[in-house]
Amino acid sequence: MPKAYWIVHVTVHDEARYPEYLAAAMPVFVRYGANFIVRNGPYEVMEGATRQRNFVIEFRDRATAMECYTCPEYQAAKVIRQKYSGGIL
Repeated sequence: MPKAYWIVHVTVHDEARYPEYLAAAMPVFVRYGANFIVRNGPYEVMEGATRQRNFVIEFRDRATAMECYTCPEYQAAKVIRQKYSGGIL
């Protein structure tokens, strides 16, 4: 099966509280074998608009990527993320 990816664009609105999301989400990512192949860093926008932070997260396959996103633990983390940031996933 081919690998699957989350392509994430985020703008953090509350830098002080955003680590709450990371604390909730990182154990989920570990459990599902997520591999952060792009994690922020400098970039240039050649066309269009973008967000403050950009990530590409690799999963073993599409089923694993979807299980990670839909599991109760990530859904709880997502609620936290949405309080402190806005983004596209």
